[in-house]
Amino acid sequence: MTQNQAPIRVALLGAGTVGSQTARLIVEQREELAQRIGRDIELVGVACLNPEEVDAPWIERSLLTTDTAGLCTQADIVVELIGGLEPARTFVLTALESGASVVTANKALLAKYGPELYEAARKSHVDIYFEAAVGGAIPIIRPLRESLEGDEITSILGIVNGTTNYILDEMTTKGLDFDVALHEAQEKGYAEADPTGDIEGYDAANKAAIMASLAFHTNIGIDDVSVEGITSITADDIAAATAENKVVKLLAVVEREDSGVSARVYPALISNNHPLASVHGSFNAVFVKAEATDDLMFYGRGAGGAPTAAAVVGDVTTVARHIAQSCTGPEIRLYNDLKKSPIGAAKAEFAVRFLIHDKPGVLAQVAQKFFEYGVSINGVNQDIKPTLHDPGYSGELQQLRIVTHACDELTLRKVVEEVCNLDCISGKPSILRVLH
Repeated sequence: MTQNQAPIRVALLGAGTVGSQTARLIVEQREELAQRIGRDIELVGVACLNPEEVDAPWIERSLLTTDTAGLCTQADIVVELIGGLEPARTFVLTALESGASVVTANKALLAKYGPELYEAARKSHVDIYFEAAVGGAIPIIRPLRESLEGDEITSILGIVNGTTNYILDEMTTKGLDFDVALHEAQEKGYAEADPTGDIEGYDAANKAAIMASLAFHTNIGIDDVSVEGITSITADDIAAATAENKVVKLLAVVEREDSGVSARVYPALISNNHPLASVHGSFNAVFVKAEATDDLMFYGRGAGGAPTAAAVVGDVTTVARHIAQSCTGPEIRLYNDLKKSPIGAAKAEFAVRFLIHDKPGVLAQVAQKFFEYGVSINGVNQDIKPTLHDPGYSGELQQLRIVTHACDELTLRKVVEEVCNLDCISGKPSILRVLH
C-alpha cells in the first residue's frame, strides 16, 4: 500500500464530554468521512488521565493511553481537547513540530499563545484549525479566516457564552434573581460547579481575542481584552430593561475605529428589535459588520458535547482532505500591528443605577456631578425600594436610574466615583452600556 492510500491517522487528546463525542463521530461515520476526504481515516489513540473511567463503548479499550506526549508524534492529525494552557501548549507544539496538523477547541490556549502556534504550523507546513473554539457548532471562525478575506470587517458583536445567556434569559423571562438562575443553570448542566470563568466573562474574553485577531489580522491577546461579567446584574436591572423594551446580554465586542482596535466583554442593554435580543437559553449568536458585506449573523448551539464535536470533526475532515491532496489550508497571517484603542476612550450611552436616600435635594446633587464632568443626561427614573435599608440612614431608599447621552467611558467612571462619594448614596452602583 502506498503512502497516498494509507489511512490518515488521528490522535485524540482528551476523552471528556466533547472528546468522547468526537471519537464517536469519527468511528461511526468513518466510511462516510472517507468518501468526503478521498482516503480512509483512522482513530489511532485516545489520551486521557484515567482510561478506566472512560465510559464510551465506541472507543476500543486498546486505543486508550496515558502517554499523551508520545501519541502527539504518532499521528497525521492531533485533536487537542484537554483544555487549559499547560500541558496543552506543550502537546500542541510537539504535534506541530513533529509534522502533525492540529485541530483544537481550546480558546484559552489560542487567546494566550495563538501567534506562537500559528507560526509553528507555518514553519512545519501543517494546518491548525479551531472552529469549535468560538461558538461551539456555529461556523464563525471559517468565515472570519476565509470567507470574508475580501472584505474589511469593522465590528463583531457576539453572544458567545451559553451559560451567561441562559442565566440572563431566565432572569428576564421568569423574573429570577441571579443566584437562583445560576443554581438552576448548574442543575441543568449549563454551568460548571465553579462557574467563575463564565459569569465573570473570562470565557467570552478568550473568544473575543480570537475573533479580533482574525478579523483585524493583528495580535489581540487575552491581556488586551477588557472584561466585565454579569455577577452585578440584579432583578432590578432586568426589570428596568424590560420596561424600556430592552434586554440585558453579555456581549463580546470587537471594533476597529480611528482610535485603534479594541476587544471588550461587558453586559449591555440592547433593544428588543436587535437580532441578538432574540437569542434565548444557551444559544449563541455572532453579529458581524463589514464594509462591503454589511451585516451578517451566525446563530446556533454554542456548547454541548455533540454540537461542539461536530465542529471539531468538521475541522478534522478539512485537514484530512488537505493531507490527502498534499496541501494545507490558508495560513493565519497577523501582518498588522494596529494600535490598541484605550479602554477609557470608548464612547457609549450608559444606564447607571444608584441607591439613594429618599430625601429632598438628592437628585440635584447627583445631577450636578454629571454636569461638572460634561456628561449629558438623557433620562431619569426613580422608584422606592422600601425593603432596602442603609444602616446610617433611617428613611427609605430609592433607586435612581440615569441614562446618559454618548460619552467616553473614562469620564463616566469618574462621574460615578464622584457620585458614590456623596453621603446620600448607598451601596454599589450598576453600570450598563446601551447598545443601539
